[in-house]
Amino acid sequence: MMTVKAGTLVDIHMVLLPRGQRAPRVPEDTAAVDLEMKVKGELLHDGEKGSIVRIRTAAGRTMEGTLTAVNPEYSHGFGAPVPELGHVGPQLRERLAQLRKEEK
Repeated sequence: MMTVKAGTLVDIHMVLLPRGQRAPRVPEDTAAVDLEMKVKGELLHDGEKGSIVRIRTAAGRTMEGTLTAVNPEYSHGFGAPVPELGHVGPQLRERLAQLRKEEK
């Protein structure tokens, strides 16, 4: 398997609620499947596809799940992510926090 380096944009997958543990009032067809979540973020450590990894999302959350995709494309038509722009949001948030401290 190919090792994916820390800092790479990836998708992870996790099961939030397995079938059988869903709320009792959900429709039967919904209760019959797992409640799943897919999250995109920056890999925090080297890993391989199919392994459990930790990521940091664009919102700054740290999450853990199974690595499913490397440099995933957005399905809504904007194409592949631009790696050079991946750090703009966190850098801006950090700078804004510094400015707020200086205002006090």
